[in-house]
Amino acid sequence: MNFTRLEIPDVILCEPKTLSDERGYFSETFRQDRLEKFLGFSINFCQENESKSSFGVLRGLHFQLAPYAQTKLVRVLQGAVLDVSVDLRKDSPTFGKHVAIELSEENKKQILIPKGFAHGFAVLSKEAVLVYKVDNYYHQVSERGIAYNDKNLAIDWKLNPKDIKLSLKDANHDLFEQVDFF
Repeated sequence: MNFTRLEIPDVILCEPKTLSDERGYFSETFRQDRLEKFLGFSINFCQENESKSSFGVLRGLHFQLAPYAQTKLVRVLQGAVLDVSVDLRKDSPTFGKHVAIELSEENKKQILIPKGFAHGFAVLSKEAVLVYKVDNYYHQVSERGIAYNDKNLAIDWKLNPKDIKLSLKDANHDLFEQVDFF
């Protein structure tokens, strides 16, 4: 597996090696020892989540406050999404900036999003299935969100606004300047 630091260096692109032939393919999608060696610290995933969404669904931008904040390792099993991470760490030189990357079943890329970031994704294909590991359990009381269309974040979700489908909760998130930061 190859690891690359993105424009926000704490967000890591993880690219597994895939062996393909006429029978199909094999890919080692997670190696804790190699990830920890790259990161320089231990990480212990304790929960894995899966979601299925149709074209235009936008989920996010979500995060949990400390001490329930989560590091996420996200990958797409089916379809394609635009995956977005927003830096919420007040003392970070990239505070308020975001990284957006396409994850798909074809490219098999994964993204490691550390604690202190909001996360969201928009479905670019007919439907998409995502799987993500987290290093802290879901804690509803600590869950927060940021408006996906906050003009200060200037995220290009790669969708026509009329195609975007939101949950009631996601449609009512606060603006970036109104949320609690890390």
